[in-house]
Amino acid sequence: METAEIRRRFLSFYESKGHTVVPSAPLLYDDPNLLFVNAGMVPFKPYFLGQQTPQWDRATSVQKCVRTGDIEEVGKTSRHGTFFQMNGNFSFGDYFKEGAITLAWELITTSQERGGFGLDPDKIWPTVYDEDDEAFDLWKSTIGVPQERIVRRGKLDNYWHMGVPGPGGPCSEIYLDRGPEYGREGGPAVDEDRYLEFWNLVFMQYELSSVRAKDDFDISGDLPKRNIDTGMGLERMATLLQGVDNLYEIDEVYPVLNRAAELTGKTYGAHSGHAASESHPDDVRLRVVADHVRSSLMLIGDGVTPGNEGRGYVLRRMLRRAVRSMRLLGFDEPSLPLLLPVSMERMRNSYPELESGFDRISSIAYAEEEAFRRTLASGTTILDTAVSRTRASGGTTLPGDEAFALHDTYGFPIDLTLEMAAEQGLEVDRAGFTRLMQEQRERAKADAKAKRGGHANTEVWRDLRAKGATDWRAYQELTTEASVVGLVLDGVAVPELEPGQRGHVVLDRTPFYAESGGQIADEGVITADRAHLKVVDVQRPVKGLVAHTVEVLTGPVRVGQEVSAEVDPEWRVSACQAHSGTHVVHAALRQVLGPSALQSGSYNKPGYLRLDFAWGQALSPETRSEIEEVANLAVRRDLPVSAQYMTLPQARELGALALFGETYDEEVRVIEIGGPWSRELCGGTHVSHSSQIGALSVTGESSVGSGVRRLEAFVGMEALRYLAKERALVAELTDIVKVQPGELKERVAALVARVREAERELERMRREQVQARTGRLVEYARDLGGIRVLTHDAGEGASADDLRTMALDLRARLGESAPAVIALTGVAKGRPGVVVATNAGARDRGVKAGALVRVAAQALGGGGGGKDDLAQGGGTDPARTGEALGQIDRVVREAAGIEG
Repeated sequence: METAEIRRRFLSFYESKGHTVVPSAPLLYDDPNLLFVNAGMVPFKPYFLGQQTPQWDRATSVQKCVRTGDIEEVGKTSRHGTFFQMNGNFSFGDYFKEGAITLAWELITTSQERGGFGLDPDKIWPTVYDEDDEAFDLWKSTIGVPQERIVRRGKLDNYWHMGVPGPGGPCSEIYLDRGPEYGREGGPAVDEDRYLEFWNLVFMQYELSSVRAKDDFDISGDLPKRNIDTGMGLERMATLLQGVDNLYEIDEVYPVLNRAAELTGKTYGAHSGHAASESHPDDVRLRVVADHVRSSLMLIGDGVTPGNEGRGYVLRRMLRRAVRSMRLLGFDEPSLPLLLPVSMERMRNSYPELESGFDRISSIAYAEEEAFRRTLASGTTILDTAVSRTRASGGTTLPGDEAFALHDTYGFPIDLTLEMAAEQGLEVDRAGFTRLMQEQRERAKADAKAKRGGHANTEVWRDLRAKGATDWRAYQELTTEASVVGLVLDGVAVPELEPGQRGHVVLDRTPFYAESGGQIADEGVITADRAHLKVVDVQRPVKGLVAHTVEVLTGPVRVGQEVSAEVDPEWRVSACQAHSGTHVVHAALRQVLGPSALQSGSYNKPGYLRLDFAWGQALSPETRSEIEEVANLAVRRDLPVSAQYMTLPQARELGALALFGETYDEEVRVIEIGGPWSRELCGGTHVSHSSQIGALSVTGESSVGSGVRRLEAFVGMEALRYLAKERALVAELTDIVKVQPGELKERVAALVARVREAERELERMRREQVQARTGRLVEYARDLGGIRVLTHDAGEGASADDLRTMALDLRARLGESAPAVIALTGVAKGRPGVVVATNAGARDRGVKAGALVRVAAQALGGGGGGKDDLAQGGGTDPARTGEALGQIDRVVREAAGIEG
């Protein structure tokens, strides 16, 4: 049974049982605690937390999920994958344990001919929480499972919560015995490869407090309503129904693995057993490729782009692990263009948007692979230098900080460093590397916590949300009377805020726009008797609640106080211009470049906008000008701007663009500019006609990641100010060079050409002087034990190219009649350099340029390397060039057998 059919049957079964089918949310979800959706229940959290009232008593979904906490285990077990799909059924105060268990049993044991999954009831093992007698009795008495196959387990295995105070409860997991060829007998507690868990039924019935660990928490009482949250791993069920050993061999994953095996000449499974623990390293690498290619496809499809932090870093790491695994398997050519289309072909049945957006997805992935291939080339050179430095100092272990620098600065994988260092007879200080990596992770966590600030602890905000949702009036008005519902200082609810304090104010209604969708928050004031508060930020810490970050200028302000909330009108007008301008630029981009130039992120504030979009190369000046012209023509046409509300399926049918990284409710807001010309899902504030945007001036275009470009522009008065500065600059330059504005380009080009010609002439003269000096230096060569040695400090201004030219010239002048060594130092832009050349006779005597350079460069406080006949290096201390030449002299003397 194909995975897509398993998905269809699951949804169809629960729909027939009165459940509403809810579409999957994007992998990028509006939750400050999550990088990606990592469980099927995440989109339903507001209902389980009591923040919102669900629209249905019963729901079912197949949710896209990504988990990366155990990425290192991918391929090594039959259970770990980064991207997966979670079939779920949910009850909000409707059925409970008996309903969840009986429905699950009916679906999995009904024959395939009658629409079920047809699992053998005699091979099914349920587990229950060790104190949950009710669930145990339901499995035993109602379902009829023999009690010896019902396993009681503790909180670590069979109790669910979100890791923070909130709802929780015991759970019951369902396993299938796959037989003795997969492991030991004895049930799930003995072997979870043989006994594969495929469904978890969570019975949410308690309110938890003081959650300290997975198995350490307090229960404060019963929930008002008891809920059901179940999760069936779609890939795990496919593993069972397709009769394969693990999730990497199912129909949606294996074609990529098989193609990777063909490309690398490997035979998958030839040297492995059924159990994951018996896997050959090549099979593990093939599984990594298959998993990471599919996960990358899904992440890019939902709007993630490669980067150096957060979600972007996770994607980058997976793409590079896939490419790296192909390299370890012996395939050195670009591999993603041969693998990614295979994954898309298998996933498009369930996610047709992957096919329509594949041009964008593939351009981003392929650009990242090409960037990584360049990284491997440059990193290899840097690693060679580090290895040479270690060996020159007599060491046998590459320092951990060197390995960390390669990883952190150049993206060089640690396993590649280990492999290449071993090839040159060195170990790597893995403990030192791991320590530095851990320190970096801790810094990143601290930084993330600091960025989230008071909003990281959602408990105080959930308590305020329980008093009611904020009446948000940003679309209707700029000023409103309101009442203070709550005040928060340093993450704690307080009765008042005093002058000089910076805290958060929650009102029962507000006209302030809360930051979202790339638009920054409004600024303004909140005033009352003797209280004047400056609003500097507005956020939604939990859904339905608006919190204003304020600086109390006069006060105090107290909970329950009546206030006036006033948005700065000039700020709002400029913000509307910028946000509508973003939509206009996006539409202009797509008109000029084509439909694949989709927005992948944006940021706009009064007078300024930036827009990130999928594109694989820099825009020419002509293309930038065309985009700017199309956008300004749309402004001049005074196109109407309208907002409509509709369901998400209706919006998609209308052709509205749902932008990556955004999460939408069932009812969405569609902004149109000029009808179908620009039609996007958007919650921002906008002008009412495009002419109100004013001037729009594109100021820059740059790369922000693999396959992603960024346009920046000023709008309204800021655009006019920018153009005024440009005009003033032109006027100043025309005055300096004494030409009319129309002649400025030609005059500047002529001046630049003259300057370049003068620079070339100076360079020619300098080289002639170097050559003249070189001829005179030959007579200063000394004889050290039969080796002619010429050392010289060329002083300030001698570049590495100069030193290399001189060294080759001097070696030629000294000839091959006797062993010869030429060592030159110089200083360019404050940094010392050294070049050494040797002839064949010197090399026969054991005097090699690379070894001499390493010794000299070490004296200069740097490093270097090269071949036996010619090498160069550099350092940081220009005062030590004499010492560097002295070290070379010492080594040559030792080679010549001269003591002292």
